[in-house]
Amino acid sequence: MKKVVIIGGGAAGFFTAINAKELNPELDITILEKGKEVLQKVKISGGGRCNVTHACFEPKELTKFYPRGEKELLGPFHKFMTGDTFEWFENRGVPLKIEADNRVFPEANTSQAIIDCFQDAVDNLGITVLKNHGVNSIYQQDKKWFINTKNQDFEADFVVVAAGSSKKVWDLCKTLDHTIIEPVPSLFTFNIKDKRIIDLGGISVPNAEVKIAKTNLENSGPLLITHWGLSGPAILKLSAFGARILADKNYQYNVLVNWLGQDTSTVLEELQGLKKSQAKKQIILKSPFSDIPRRLWERLVTASEIKNNLNWADISNKQLQNLANELTKGLFNANGRTTFKEEFVTAGGVDLKEINFKRFESKKHQNLFFVGEVLNIDAVTGGFNFQNAWTGGFICANAIAE
Repeated sequence: MKKVVIIGGGAAGFFTAINAKELNPELDITILEKGKEVLQKVKISGGGRCNVTHACFEPKELTKFYPRGEKELLGPFHKFMTGDTFEWFENRGVPLKIEADNRVFPEANTSQAIIDCFQDAVDNLGITVLKNHGVNSIYQQDKKWFINTKNQDFEADFVVVAAGSSKKVWDLCKTLDHTIIEPVPSLFTFNIKDKRIIDLGGISVPNAEVKIAKTNLENSGPLLITHWGLSGPAILKLSAFGARILADKNYQYNVLVNWLGQDTSTVLEELQGLKKSQAKKQIILKSPFSDIPRRLWERLVTASEIKNNLNWADISNKQLQNLANELTKGLFNANGRTTFKEEFVTAGGVDLKEINFKRFESKKHQNLFFVGEVLNIDAVTGGFNFQNAWTGGFICANAIAE
Protein backbone atom coordinates (compact mmCIF):
# COMPACT_ATOMS: atom_id res chain seq x y z
CA MET A 1 0.00 0.00 0.00
CA LYS A 2 1.44 3.37 -1.07
CA LYS A 3 1.63 5.96 1.70
CA VAL A 4 0.97 9.67 1.18
CA VAL A 5 1.75 12.40 3.72
CA ILE A 6 0.18 15.81 3.13
CA ILE A 7 1.67 18.72 5.07
CA GLY A 8 -1.03 21.28 5.77
CA GLY A 9 -4.61 20.89 6.95
CA GLY A 10 -6.05 23.63 4.79
CA ALA A 11 -8.13 23.75 1.61
CA ALA A 12 -5.36 22.56 -0.72
CA GLY A 13 -4.36 19.69 1.56
CA PHE A 14 -7.88 18.37 2.07
CA PHE A 15 -8.81 18.73 -1.60
CA THR A 16 -5.70 16.84 -2.70
CA ALA A 17 -6.27 14.06 -0.16
CA ILE A 18 -9.95 13.55 -1.04
CA ASN A 19 -9.34 13.41 -4.79
CA ALA A 20 -6.34 11.10 -4.50
CA LYS A 21 -8.21 8.66 -2.25
CA GLU A 22 -11.29 8.63 -4.49
CA LEU A 23 -9.11 7.95 -7.53
CA ASN A 24 -7.08 5.26 -5.77
CA PRO A 25 -8.73 3.77 -2.65
CA GLU A 26 -5.57 1.72 -1.97
CA LEU A 27 -3.63 4.83 -0.96
CA ASP A 28 -2.89 5.33 2.76
CA ILE A 29 -3.19 9.11 3.24
CA THR A 30 -2.32 11.20 6.30
CA ILE A 31 -2.81 14.95 6.65
CA LEU A 32 -0.53 16.73 9.13
CA GLU A 33 -1.77 20.04 10.55
CA LYS A 34 0.49 22.09 12.83
CA GLY A 35 -2.37 23.85 14.64
CA LYS A 36 -5.22 22.80 16.89
CA GLU A 37 -7.81 23.15 14.10
CA VAL A 38 -7.99 22.43 10.39
CA LEU A 39 -9.45 24.51 7.54
CA GLN A 40 -9.18 27.79 9.44
CA LYS A 41 -8.66 29.91 6.33
CA VAL A 42 -11.75 28.34 4.75
CA LYS A 43 -13.68 29.25 7.88
CA ILE A 44 -12.92 32.98 7.74
CA SER A 45 -12.86 33.38 3.95
CA GLY A 46 -15.41 35.71 2.42
CA GLY A 47 -16.52 37.04 5.79
CA GLY A 48 -17.33 33.53 7.01
CA ARG A 49 -19.19 32.52 3.83
CA CYS A 50 -16.19 31.08 1.90
CA ASN A 51 -15.57 32.65 -1.49
CA VAL A 52 -15.08 29.28 -3.23
CA THR A 53 -14.11 30.53 -6.71
CA HIS A 54 -14.93 33.20 -9.28
CA ALA A 55 -17.38 32.98 -12.17
CA CYS A 56 -14.79 33.21 -14.93
CA PHE A 57 -15.03 30.20 -17.25
CA GLU A 58 -12.27 30.80 -19.82
CA PRO A 59 -8.78 29.57 -18.80
CA LYS A 60 -6.96 32.43 -20.55
CA GLU A 61 -9.18 35.05 -18.92
CA LEU A 62 -8.91 33.38 -15.52
CA THR A 63 -5.09 33.48 -15.55
CA LYS A 64 -5.16 37.28 -15.85
CA PHE A 65 -6.23 37.54 -12.21
CA TYR A 66 -2.91 36.04 -11.04
CA PRO A 67 -0.03 38.54 -10.77
CA ARG A 68 2.26 35.57 -10.12
CA GLY A 69 1.37 32.28 -11.81
CA GLU A 70 -0.45 33.59 -14.90
CA LYS A 71 1.69 31.67 -17.39
CA GLU A 72 2.09 28.52 -15.28
CA LEU A 73 -1.64 28.08 -14.54
CA LEU A 74 -2.87 28.22 -18.14
CA GLY A 75 -2.27 24.50 -18.80
CA PRO A 76 -3.63 23.35 -15.42
CA PHE A 77 -6.80 25.45 -15.86
CA HIS A 78 -7.54 23.52 -19.06
CA LYS A 79 -7.66 20.37 -16.90
CA PHE A 80 -9.60 21.68 -13.90
CA MET A 81 -11.12 25.12 -13.42
CA THR A 82 -14.25 27.00 -12.40
CA GLY A 83 -16.88 24.79 -14.04
CA ASP A 84 -15.20 21.69 -12.60
CA THR A 85 -15.25 23.31 -9.16
CA PHE A 86 -19.02 23.85 -9.42
CA GLU A 87 -19.52 20.23 -10.45
CA TRP A 88 -17.18 18.86 -7.75
CA PHE A 89 -19.02 20.55 -4.89
CA GLU A 90 -22.51 20.02 -6.28
CA ASN A 91 -21.82 16.28 -6.67
CA ARG A 92 -21.07 16.27 -2.95
CA GLY A 93 -24.26 18.04 -1.91
CA VAL A 94 -22.88 21.58 -1.77
CA PRO A 95 -24.49 23.66 -4.54
CA LEU A 96 -22.81 26.97 -5.31
CA LYS A 97 -24.23 30.36 -6.32
CA ILE A 98 -22.85 33.28 -8.34
CA GLU A 99 -23.29 36.73 -6.82
CA ALA A 100 -23.59 40.05 -8.69
CA ASP A 101 -19.84 40.71 -8.58
CA ASN A 102 -19.15 37.16 -9.94
CA ARG A 103 -17.83 35.84 -6.64
CA VAL A 104 -19.02 32.31 -5.93
CA PHE A 105 -20.29 31.09 -2.54
CA PRO A 106 -22.09 28.01 -1.19
CA GLU A 107 -25.86 28.39 -1.49
CA ALA A 108 -25.94 27.72 2.26
CA ASN A 109 -24.15 31.08 2.64
CA THR A 110 -21.71 29.75 5.23
CA SER A 111 -18.17 28.40 5.08
CA GLN A 112 -19.29 25.59 7.37
CA ALA A 113 -20.90 23.94 4.33
CA ILE A 114 -17.45 23.57 2.73
CA ILE A 115 -15.80 22.49 5.99
CA ASP A 116 -18.48 19.85 6.62
CA CYS A 117 -18.12 18.60 3.03
CA PHE A 118 -14.38 18.10 3.50
CA GLN A 119 -14.66 16.62 6.98
CA ASP A 120 -17.35 14.15 5.92
CA ALA A 121 -15.26 13.11 2.91
CA VAL A 122 -12.07 12.42 4.85
CA ASP A 123 -14.05 10.51 7.49
CA ASN A 124 -15.86 8.38 4.90
CA LEU A 125 -12.70 7.71 2.92
CA GLY A 126 -10.62 6.77 5.96
CA ILE A 127 -8.08 9.60 5.55
CA THR A 128 -6.13 10.24 8.75
CA VAL A 129 -6.06 13.86 9.96
CA LEU A 130 -3.58 14.64 12.73
CA LYS A 131 -3.63 18.04 14.48
CA ASN A 132 -0.75 19.58 16.47
CA HIS A 133 1.68 17.89 14.09
CA GLY A 134 4.02 20.63 12.95
CA VAL A 135 6.75 19.21 10.71
CA ASN A 136 10.36 19.59 11.88
CA SER A 137 12.19 17.90 9.01
CA ILE A 138 11.74 16.13 5.67
CA TYR A 139 14.31 14.07 3.82
CA GLN A 140 14.43 11.39 1.15
CA GLN A 141 16.37 8.14 1.32
CA ASP A 142 16.20 5.14 -1.03
CA LYS A 143 13.14 6.65 -2.78
CA LYS A 144 11.27 6.87 0.52
CA TRP A 145 10.33 10.09 2.31
CA PHE A 146 10.83 10.54 6.04
CA ILE A 147 8.89 13.22 7.92
CA ASN A 148 9.53 14.15 11.54
CA THR A 149 7.09 15.97 13.82
CA LYS A 150 7.35 16.65 17.55
CA ASN A 151 4.92 13.78 18.11
CA GLN A 152 6.10 11.04 15.79
CA ASP A 153 7.93 10.06 12.60
CA PHE A 154 6.33 9.15 9.30
CA GLU A 155 7.49 7.24 6.24
CA ALA A 156 5.87 7.94 2.87
CA ASP A 157 6.07 7.19 -0.83
CA PHE A 158 4.66 10.63 -1.68
CA VAL A 159 4.86 13.99 0.11
CA VAL A 160 2.54 16.88 -0.71
CA VAL A 161 3.41 20.30 0.73
CA ALA A 162 0.17 22.25 1.03
CA ALA A 163 0.90 24.40 4.07
CA GLY A 164 0.10 27.81 2.58
CA SER A 165 2.17 30.84 3.47
CA SER A 166 4.35 29.38 6.22
CA LYS A 167 7.89 30.59 6.92
CA LYS A 168 8.75 27.36 8.72
CA VAL A 169 7.60 25.23 5.79
CA TRP A 170 9.43 27.45 3.32
CA ASP A 171 12.57 26.94 5.42
CA LEU A 172 11.99 23.17 5.16
CA CYS A 173 11.72 23.55 1.39
CA LYS A 174 15.12 25.22 1.38
CA THR A 175 16.59 22.11 3.02
CA LEU A 176 15.28 20.20 -0.02
CA ASP A 177 17.28 22.51 -2.31
CA HIS A 178 14.23 24.51 -3.42
CA THR A 179 14.50 28.26 -4.01
CA ILE A 180 12.09 30.43 -2.03
CA ILE A 181 11.07 33.80 -3.45
CA GLU A 182 11.04 36.03 -0.37
CA PRO A 183 7.41 36.70 0.58
CA VAL A 184 5.85 40.15 0.78
CA PRO A 185 2.18 41.08 1.44
CA SER A 186 0.05 40.98 -1.70
CA LEU A 187 -3.41 42.29 -0.70
CA PHE A 188 -3.53 45.37 1.48
CA THR A 189 -5.17 48.75 2.09
CA PHE A 190 -3.16 51.88 1.25
CA ASN A 191 -2.54 53.80 4.47
CA ILE A 192 -3.30 57.46 3.71
CA LYS A 193 -3.83 60.30 6.16
CA ASP A 194 -5.35 63.19 4.22
CA LYS A 195 -7.91 65.83 5.19
CA ARG A 196 -9.85 65.11 1.99
CA ILE A 197 -10.82 61.62 3.19
CA ILE A 198 -10.41 61.66 6.99
CA ASP A 199 -13.58 60.55 8.83
CA LEU A 200 -15.19 59.41 5.55
CA GLY A 201 -14.78 55.69 6.31
CA GLY A 202 -17.41 53.61 4.51
CA ILE A 203 -17.89 55.97 1.56
CA SER A 204 -17.27 54.37 -1.82
CA VAL A 205 -17.34 55.22 -5.52
CA PRO A 206 -18.26 52.56 -8.11
CA ASN A 207 -15.65 53.02 -10.83
CA ALA A 208 -12.51 54.97 -9.96
CA GLU A 209 -9.12 54.81 -11.68
CA VAL A 210 -6.07 54.54 -9.45
CA LYS A 211 -2.43 54.93 -10.48
CA ILE A 212 0.85 54.70 -8.60
CA ALA A 213 2.95 57.73 -9.56
CA LYS A 214 6.20 57.07 -11.45
CA THR A 215 5.24 53.46 -12.22
CA ASN A 216 3.13 51.64 -14.82
CA LEU A 217 0.79 50.39 -12.10
CA GLU A 218 -2.85 51.34 -12.59
CA ASN A 219 -6.26 49.79 -12.07
CA SER A 220 -9.95 50.69 -12.09
CA GLY A 221 -12.98 49.54 -10.15
CA PRO A 222 -14.88 50.19 -6.92
CA LEU A 223 -12.90 52.33 -4.46
CA LEU A 224 -13.60 52.37 -0.72
CA ILE A 225 -12.51 54.94 1.84
CA THR A 226 -11.61 53.33 5.17
CA HIS A 227 -10.39 54.45 8.58
CA TRP A 228 -6.84 53.70 7.36
CA GLY A 229 -7.03 55.22 3.89
CA LEU A 230 -8.07 53.65 0.59
CA SER A 231 -9.23 50.09 -0.11
CA GLY A 232 -11.80 48.21 -2.16
CA PRO A 233 -11.28 46.10 -5.31
CA ALA A 234 -9.46 48.87 -7.22
CA ILE A 235 -6.84 49.15 -4.48
CA LEU A 236 -6.55 45.47 -3.58
CA LYS A 237 -5.95 44.44 -7.19
CA LEU A 238 -3.35 47.20 -7.54
CA SER A 239 -1.64 46.06 -4.34
CA ALA A 240 -1.50 42.50 -5.68
CA PHE A 241 0.01 43.38 -9.06
CA GLY A 242 2.34 45.91 -7.44
CA ALA A 243 3.31 43.81 -4.41
CA ARG A 244 7.03 43.68 -5.22
CA ILE A 245 7.31 47.26 -6.44
CA LEU A 246 5.47 48.70 -3.42
CA ALA A 247 7.54 46.58 -1.01
CA ASP A 248 10.71 47.94 -2.64
CA LYS A 249 9.36 51.45 -2.02
CA ASN A 250 8.89 50.52 1.65
CA TYR A 251 5.17 51.30 1.15
CA GLN A 252 5.82 55.02 0.64
CA TYR A 253 4.53 56.30 -2.69
CA ASN A 254 2.10 58.73 -4.31
CA VAL A 255 -1.33 57.64 -5.50
CA LEU A 256 -3.28 59.39 -8.27
CA VAL A 257 -7.04 58.97 -7.92
CA ASN A 258 -9.57 59.62 -10.67
CA TRP A 259 -12.82 59.42 -8.74
CA LEU A 260 -14.96 59.53 -11.89
CA GLY A 261 -12.90 57.41 -14.29
CA GLN A 262 -13.19 60.19 -16.91
CA ASP A 263 -10.48 62.32 -18.49
CA THR A 264 -9.87 65.78 -17.06
CA SER A 265 -10.95 67.72 -20.15
CA THR A 266 -14.33 65.95 -20.27
CA VAL A 267 -14.99 66.69 -16.60
CA LEU A 268 -13.91 70.33 -17.05
CA GLU A 269 -16.47 70.70 -19.85
CA GLU A 270 -19.18 69.29 -17.57
CA LEU A 271 -18.21 71.74 -14.83
CA GLN A 272 -18.29 74.65 -17.29
CA GLY A 273 -21.80 73.55 -18.29
CA LEU A 274 -22.86 73.56 -14.63
CA LYS A 275 -21.55 77.13 -14.27
CA LYS A 276 -24.26 78.10 -16.78
CA SER A 277 -27.09 75.69 -15.97
CA GLN A 278 -26.81 75.86 -12.16
CA ALA A 279 -25.68 79.51 -11.97
CA LYS A 280 -27.61 80.53 -8.83
CA LYS A 281 -27.00 77.34 -6.84
CA GLN A 282 -24.25 76.90 -4.24
CA ILE A 283 -21.55 74.57 -5.48
CA ILE A 284 -20.92 72.74 -2.22
CA LEU A 285 -24.55 71.85 -1.43
CA LYS A 286 -25.04 69.00 -3.92
CA SER A 287 -22.76 66.70 -5.91
CA PRO A 288 -23.64 66.95 -9.60
CA PHE A 289 -22.04 63.54 -10.21
CA SER A 290 -24.11 60.55 -9.08
CA ASP A 291 -20.94 58.52 -8.39
CA ILE A 292 -19.56 61.10 -5.92
CA PRO A 293 -21.30 61.03 -2.50
CA ARG A 294 -22.13 64.45 -1.03
CA ARG A 295 -19.62 64.33 1.84
CA LEU A 296 -16.77 63.46 -0.51
CA TRP A 297 -17.93 66.18 -2.92
CA GLU A 298 -17.77 68.74 -0.10
CA ARG A 299 -14.16 67.77 0.68
CA LEU A 300 -13.08 67.94 -2.97
CA VAL A 301 -14.76 71.34 -3.42
CA THR A 302 -12.97 72.69 -0.33
CA ALA A 303 -9.64 71.24 -1.51
CA SER A 304 -10.15 73.15 -4.79
CA GLU A 305 -10.04 76.47 -2.85
CA ILE A 306 -13.75 77.12 -3.37
CA LYS A 307 -15.57 78.87 -0.52
CA ASN A 308 -18.62 77.18 1.02
CA ASN A 309 -21.09 79.90 -0.01
CA LEU A 310 -19.86 80.30 -3.60
CA ASN A 311 -22.45 79.91 -6.39
CA TRP A 312 -21.70 78.22 -9.70
CA ALA A 313 -22.03 81.58 -11.51
CA ASP A 314 -19.16 83.04 -9.49
CA ILE A 315 -16.62 80.27 -9.85
CA SER A 316 -13.40 81.29 -11.62
CA ASN A 317 -11.72 79.38 -14.44
CA LYS A 318 -8.83 78.53 -12.11
CA GLN A 319 -11.23 77.10 -9.51
CA LEU A 320 -12.99 75.08 -12.21
CA GLN A 321 -9.65 73.63 -13.27
CA ASN A 322 -8.73 72.90 -9.64
CA LEU A 323 -12.01 71.04 -9.16
CA ALA A 324 -11.57 69.08 -12.39
CA ASN A 325 -8.08 68.11 -11.22
CA GLU A 326 -9.32 67.00 -7.78
CA LEU A 327 -12.00 64.87 -9.41
CA THR A 328 -9.72 63.21 -11.96
CA LYS A 329 -6.12 63.30 -10.70
CA GLY A 330 -6.11 63.90 -6.97
CA LEU A 331 -2.67 63.22 -5.48
CA PHE A 332 -2.51 61.27 -2.20
CA ASN A 333 0.57 60.22 -0.24
CA ALA A 334 0.55 56.60 0.95
CA ASN A 335 2.70 55.68 3.90
CA GLY A 336 2.38 52.07 5.07
CA ARG A 337 -0.20 49.35 4.55
CA THR A 338 -2.90 47.52 6.49
CA THR A 339 -3.62 43.82 5.98
CA PHE A 340 -6.51 41.82 7.38
CA LYS A 341 -6.68 38.14 8.25
CA GLU A 342 -9.43 37.39 5.75
CA GLU A 343 -7.58 39.03 2.87
CA PHE A 344 -3.99 38.29 3.86
CA VAL A 345 -2.14 36.76 0.95
CA THR A 346 1.58 36.79 0.21
CA ALA A 347 3.52 37.19 -3.00
CA GLY A 348 6.33 34.68 -2.60
CA GLY A 349 7.04 31.01 -2.06
CA VAL A 350 8.59 28.12 -3.94
CA ASP A 351 10.11 29.28 -7.24
CA LEU A 352 7.78 28.29 -10.08
CA LYS A 353 10.70 27.40 -12.37
CA GLU A 354 11.35 24.41 -10.10
CA ILE A 355 7.85 22.88 -10.52
CA ASN A 356 6.44 20.59 -13.24
CA PHE A 357 2.93 22.01 -13.63
CA LYS A 358 1.66 18.96 -15.50
CA ARG A 359 1.81 17.20 -12.13
CA PHE A 360 2.54 20.00 -9.59
CA GLU A 361 5.65 17.97 -8.81
CA SER A 362 9.13 19.12 -7.85
CA LYS A 363 11.66 19.06 -10.68
CA LYS A 364 14.35 18.37 -8.09
CA HIS A 365 12.81 15.43 -6.23
CA GLN A 366 10.52 12.69 -7.54
CA ASN A 367 7.27 12.20 -5.60
CA LEU A 368 7.48 15.60 -3.88
CA PHE A 369 4.53 17.86 -4.72
CA PHE A 370 3.53 21.46 -3.97
CA VAL A 371 -0.03 22.88 -4.11
CA GLY A 372 -1.68 26.13 -3.05
CA GLU A 373 -0.07 29.24 -1.63
CA VAL A 374 3.18 27.50 -0.66
CA LEU A 375 4.07 28.19 -4.31
CA ASN A 376 4.92 31.66 -5.59
CA ILE A 377 1.36 31.99 -6.92
CA ASP A 378 -1.16 34.53 -5.69
CA ALA A 379 -4.21 36.30 -7.02
CA VAL A 380 -6.44 39.27 -6.48
CA THR A 381 -9.33 38.99 -4.04
CA GLY A 382 -12.49 37.25 -5.24
CA GLY A 383 -12.05 33.47 -4.93
CA PHE A 384 -9.04 33.07 -7.22
CA ASN A 385 -6.61 31.80 -4.58
CA PHE A 386 -9.02 28.98 -3.72
CA GLN A 387 -9.34 28.11 -7.40
CA ASN A 388 -5.56 27.75 -7.55
CA ALA A 389 -5.80 25.35 -4.59
CA TRP A 390 -8.55 23.26 -6.22
CA THR A 391 -6.75 23.06 -9.57
CA GLY A 392 -3.37 22.19 -8.07
CA GLY A 393 -4.91 19.69 -5.67
CA PHE A 394 -6.83 17.90 -8.43
CA ILE A 395 -3.83 17.60 -10.77
CA CYS A 396 -1.52 16.55 -7.94
CA ALA A 397 -4.05 13.94 -6.79
CA ASN A 398 -4.20 12.45 -10.29
CA ALA A 399 -0.42 12.21 -10.43
CA ILE A 400 -0.25 10.44 -7.05
CA ALA A 401 -3.15 8.09 -7.84
CA GLU A 402 -1.64 6.78 -11.10
